[in-house]
This record gives sequence, C-alpha cells and structure tokens, in this order.
Amino acid sequence: METRVVIRAKAEDAKFIGTSMGGSRVIVKDALSGSILDQGIIRGSTGDTKRIMATPWIRGERLADENTACFVARLDIEEPCLVDIVVYAPYGQPQAMARASVTTWIVPGKHIEGDGIVIDFPGLVVRITEPPAHTFFQVPGRLRLAASATPMCGCPVDMKTFWPPDAYEVGAYLKKDGEIQEILPLSFCGKRNCFETEIPIENPGDYEFIVYAFDAKTGNTGVDKTTIVATK
Repeated sequence: METRVVIRAKAEDAKFIGTSMGGSRVIVKDALSGSILDQGIIRGSTGDTKRIMATPWIRGERLADENTACFVARLDIEEPCLVDIVVYAPYGQPQAMARASVTTWIVPGKHIEGDGIVIDFPGLVVRITEPPAHTFFQVPGRLRLAASATPMCGCPVDMKTFWPPDAYEVGAYLKKDGEIQEILPLSFCGKRNCFETEIPIENPGDYEFIVYAFDAKTGNTGVDKTTIVATK
C-alpha cells in the first residue's frame, strides 16, 4: 500500500528552503534495517512571506501553500514502520549544507499531508565572493574581502526586509602562515546580503580568511573560508 508523506525543510527564523537554494536532499530509511524506502529533492518556493513571517500563527493553520517547497515520499510498507527522515539542506550551497533528521512511525495508508513533516534548519549561509580561493596578491596593497550572508532559505538581508543587516554580526579571522593575526569586522555594503571590509596586506605569506556571520537573537551561525598567496 502506497503511503504519502510530505516533507519540508525550513530555515530557523525564516522561510522554507526551496529550489532557489538548490533544494534539499531527502532520504527516508527504515530505522531498524537501514533500507532506503524513498529519496528525492525538496523543490518549490520559499513560501508566502506574510503568512510565515508576519501573521500570528494559530494552531491548526498551515504555514505552507500549494507552491511551497516539499518532497512527497511514497512509501511501500505493509505494516507500521519506524522511519528515519534525513534531510541535507540547502543542497545548492555545500559550504553551508547541514544535516537534520527526525525519527517517526508511519502507518500504511495513513498519509501525512498538509504542512507535513517540517524539519527546521538553524544556521546562516555565508559565501565569500571576493577574493576567490588561492588568489595571488601583490604586497603591499589593500585587499577587498566581501561575503554574502543570508538565512538558510536565501531570504534577503536588507534594510526593508524581515532580516535587517544590523541583526547580524559579520567578521573575519585573519590567519597568516597558520597563525591567527586579528579578527576584523565586516560592514553591510548597501547591497542585499553583502558585507565587506578592506584589509591592508603588507607582508608576503599564505593568508587564510575565515568569515563568520552570527545572529545573537537566534544563535544562527554560518562560516566560509578563502585563501590568498601574498607575494612581492
């Protein structure tokens, strides 16, 4: 008997994780045997912003609409089965991709639909946009370090959204030849999701930059890294 289970991934303090972030990888397993019952990709939109972020939630009301990202697992089971639902998200951002799971019972023919099973993903997506890894840089000079920081759903960080830039602390650990030299703040650059700083580089060596974003209110955190080779 086919049993349908709707599965969704949702960013903590934000919207659903959908196609715009590469979707989310879902694997449904028999919790006892480990055999895979179904697998696929969560696809669709991030959902209705007003419904998710601004409307007070009332028990029994749905957060998702018909376009909101989901994967419908179709399980062929003959008796109640304890399953592990494992989700990797966001699938299109490997530097930020996290794994989350839930274990639950599924009864044959008892479909789980509507919002379905929603798995929350804490964290932030940080992606360094400049400089790319292994850039050769001539010293002395000033290096622009820029990064994108967003919730796990890719929702826009901007003055006019639910995710204002001042909600996030963004900084960079500067390492030279494997040793931490200093921690530098990055400032909002005026464009969505963009944070930046300029760093004077005086001496040759191998440099690594570890950029982090942190939301003190929610605890959401993200990290990305890049490197340069500084030469005269």
